[in-house]
Amino acid sequence: MAEPLWTLGEILSATGGTCLGVGTTPVTGFSIDSRSLGKGEGFVAIRGPNRDGHAFVAAALDAGAACAVVDGSFPQGDEERLVRVGDTLAALNDLGRAARARATHTMVIAVTGSVGKTGSKEALRLALQPSGSVHASVKSFNNHWGVPLSLANMPKPVNFGVFEAGMNHAGEIDALTRLIRPHIAIITTVAPVHLGFFRSVEEIADAKAEIFRGLEPGGTAIINRDSPYYERLKAAALAHGAKIVGFGETRGSDALLLDVELLPDGSQVTADILGETVRYRLGAPGRHLVQNSLAVLAAVKVAGADLARAAGALGGLRAQAGRGGRTVIDGTDGRVAIIDESYNANPASMRAALATLGLTPRSEFSRRVAVLGDMLELGPESSKLHQGLAEFIDGAGVDVVFACGELMGSLYEALPASRRGAYAKTAEALAPMLMEAVGPGDAIMIKGSLGSRMAPLVEALKRRFGTEGVPV
Repeated sequence: MAEPLWTLGEILSATGGTCLGVGTTPVTGFSIDSRSLGKGEGFVAIRGPNRDGHAFVAAALDAGAACAVVDGSFPQGDEERLVRVGDTLAALNDLGRAARARATHTMVIAVTGSVGKTGSKEALRLALQPSGSVHASVKSFNNHWGVPLSLANMPKPVNFGVFEAGMNHAGEIDALTRLIRPHIAIITTVAPVHLGFFRSVEEIADAKAEIFRGLEPGGTAIINRDSPYYERLKAAALAHGAKIVGFGETRGSDALLLDVELLPDGSQVTADILGETVRYRLGAPGRHLVQNSLAVLAAVKVAGADLARAAGALGGLRAQAGRGGRTVIDGTDGRVAIIDESYNANPASMRAALATLGLTPRSEFSRRVAVLGDMLELGPESSKLHQGLAEFIDGAGVDVVFACGELMGSLYEALPASRRGAYAKTAEALAPMLMEAVGPGDAIMIKGSLGSRMAPLVEALKRRFGTEGVPV
C-alpha cells in the first residue's frame, strides 16, 4: 500500500492542533471547498470575506472527509475527525510549510508577473513532465490560501514543484515566496496592473521583486530582459544572492528569441536557451506566449531537466478557458470562432489578446470582433489607459468593437463610427445587442476584468451558435 500524503498525526504535528482520532489515519490531500472534496481528504474551514467554511464542515464530513480542520470554538461534533486549531488559515500555512520542508529532493519553481503567470505555470508543468514527476498549482491558486493549499497537496516523492504567486498589494508575494522557498523564481513581466493600490509601475516592480526574498541559497532569478524594469528587478535579485538569467528578444539575453513565425493556432520558434539552440512549436497562439516560453525553457535548463524534450512538449500547450481558449463552431451558414479571454484584463494582457485576434486569417473568418469590458483597479489613469487601446485595435485589424462598462465607454467614444458595434453599461445589457449583431464568419474575442462579468457573454455566444463547438 502506498504511503499516504498525510496522516492525522502528521497534521497535528504540523499545526499544533488537537483531535481524538487515531494518529495513523491516512489523509489523501486537502480541500477548502466541500463541493469538490474527495473522499479521504482533509477539509480546511477557511473564514473568507463572503462565507465561512465552518458552515460546510458537516457537508464535508458527510462527503467522506478524513478530517476537518476547524477553529477551537467550533461546536462539539465528531471529535475523532475534528482537528481543532487556533486559526484555520494559520494552520493551512503550517501544513504548506511542513510540506515544503519535507520536499528535500524536489526542484521548486515559483512564477509571478503582471501577465502570464498561470499560462507559464501550465507550460512549465507540460515542459517538465518528460523529465520526471511534476506537481503544480491548480487553476490560479496563487494567493494567501491558494499557495499553502497547493503546497500542502504536494506529493512526498516528486521531482518538480511549480507554484504561482500573485498579489495586488505590496508585501503579499513576500509572504508567499517564504512559504514556497523556490530554487528558481520567474517574473514574466511588469505592467500597469492594480494601479489603484500602487503609486507607480516602479512600485509594482518592487512588489513583484519580493519573490526573490524567498529564494533558496544559490537560487536563480529569471527576468524579462525586454522589460524597462529589468535593471531594477535584477538589482533586487542580486541583493538576495540570486544568479541572473535574462530572457527575451534583447541582444545579450541568456534565453534569446532568434526567430518566430506567428500563426493563428500557435507559433514556430527558434531560440538560444543558455547556449543551446532549440526549435519548437508552441501549441497556442500569441507573441506574449512565445516570450514566456523562453522563460519556461530557461527554467527547465536551470532545473537540470531535458531541454529538447521540454521544447517538444510545448507543442501540446493549449490556451485555457478564460485565457484565450478558442472554440470553433461549424454552422450551416459558416463558422464562428469564440475566443474566451474573460478571466481578467489589464492593459498588457488586453494588448496581447488584441494582437492574437489580429492573427486570425481572413480566409477563414471575414470579420474580427472585439467584445471588451472594463479593466479594473487601474487608479486615476484608468480612462487614459482604456483610450490607449485604440491604436492596438487598429494594429490588430479589428473590424468592430462591442464595449461595456463606464471605463470602456471612453475607448468606445474614441473609436471611429465604422468600428462601433454597440455599447452598454453592463455586460448583461450588452448581451442582446451582441447576439443580434454577430454571425457566421466572425472571430469574436471577449475580454474584461473578472468584475466586468464577461464570462456569461462567452456562454451566451456558445448557446447562440450551438453547443457542438470544438476547442482548438
